[in-house]
Amino acid sequence: MESQWGDGGSVDLDDTRLEELSPQPLLTRDYETRPALVYERLRQQHGPVAPVDLLGVPAWLVLGYREALQVLQDNDGFPKGLENWRARSEGRVPADWPLGPSLEVNHILIQGGPGYRPLRTAWDVALKPFQDPRHPQAKRLKAAVTAYADELITLVGQGGKTGVADLSAQFSRPLPLMVASHLLGFPGSQGDDALMDMWRVLDAGPDAEAALERLLATLAELAATKLAKPGDDFPSYLLAAHPDLSLDHLARELFMLLGMTSDHVGILISNTVVEVISGEGSVRASLSAGMVREAMNRSVMRKPPLVNFVPRFAAEDTPLGNYTIRAGDPVWVSSAAAHADPLFADHVASGTTISTRAHLSWGAGPRQCPARELASTVAAAGVGRLFERFDYLDLALPADQLPWRSSPFMRGLRSLPVRYELSAAPARPSADGPAPEAAEEVLPDPSARQRSSLWRYLTGLIRGGR
Repeated sequence: MESQWGDGGSVDLDDTRLEELSPQPLLTRDYETRPALVYERLRQQHGPVAPVDLLGVPAWLVLGYREALQVLQDNDGFPKGLENWRARSEGRVPADWPLGPSLEVNHILIQGGPGYRPLRTAWDVALKPFQDPRHPQAKRLKAAVTAYADELITLVGQGGKTGVADLSAQFSRPLPLMVASHLLGFPGSQGDDALMDMWRVLDAGPDAEAALERLLATLAELAATKLAKPGDDFPSYLLAAHPDLSLDHLARELFMLLGMTSDHVGILISNTVVEVISGEGSVRASLSAGMVREAMNRSVMRKPPLVNFVPRFAAEDTPLGNYTIRAGDPVWVSSAAAHADPLFADHVASGTTISTRAHLSWGAGPRQCPARELASTVAAAGVGRLFERFDYLDLALPADQLPWRSSPFMRGLRSLPVRYELSAAPARPSADGPAPEAAEEVLPDPSARQRSSLWRYLTGLIRGGR
């Protein structure tokens, strides 16, 4: 068999089965520190699709941009759903595989089969009020982002009008979690304990398992509350659009929204801040022209938060790159590697104010992220408010020395140390932004906020930095 790729030349397809290839481990120290070099080595050795070992389990990693689009856009040829995984069905995936727990939670990002379509339709209906700028909920959401951003920036200012702060821990990570709490309809600051547990789960530390148990219990309790007394929030809208959802299933969907969206948005905020600070003067100036989204697009092209998508599985034997992918083989698409594919990257203009929309940060095809507009809105509003409130922001470390954290799915900064100078007085939101009274509607009672675990943690960061 032959395959066409690259400049149109043909190459012989390798029909060796994935299990017989003895692939090299992907998640090594090199991958932790220099993933781009790992992707490039794989590309040089295997072409646009490479066999890799994911903590003891073999899989195909898609490195080429064209091949990534082929997989992402062909939901029939490369469906999701662990039931399609041949090795798992045959009992060849270890029961203690470290990535198992995150993939076994059968929510919107993982699910395949006939249950996916009604679930996706319900998600689209439930998210529309928050993603349609004409809807009152979307306006209240934007007000909430601005209000929460101001709370966090003001808290940073308690360490001094000028100083050094970790914008990841003190702004980029808590902000989307606070907004997610607003979306889920937690009353007052009640969701702050859940947000702290979500943080522990994402960090995968020694207390992550206990935190996950508490978090799922909290979300199940919230789901039961919304079933009994619906409100103007995402879980209530999702239940209305999909009445057959069990409380357990609803809790899993809420977990996905809280975890995936918040981590993705937090990384996107930090990466965009670095893009603006370390870019040319025109990048910072472009923010005043309302071009935060352009800075975000440039950022996700270079450093997408979601570097590898959850797996899909070949429906039948399919040629891809230089290999034959057998039916039931797991296929992981790497957006980070696809963006660096010379056949794509060499055609993306650099140094321009207007950036390409061809990035894969939110996926592509019929299973593109349903919350992409919501997440982009939150990130853009947060970044915009940050640069409105600070007269001066600069990296406290050279950009190439910033510490990164990697996982099989996400890649973001461990910390974002900056030197800052606050504006003399808080700038008012722009004329087309939310009215001040709208922001007041979404803020919890200040005394309750100050008693919350999240606020005690953030206040401790200020005191610890003095």
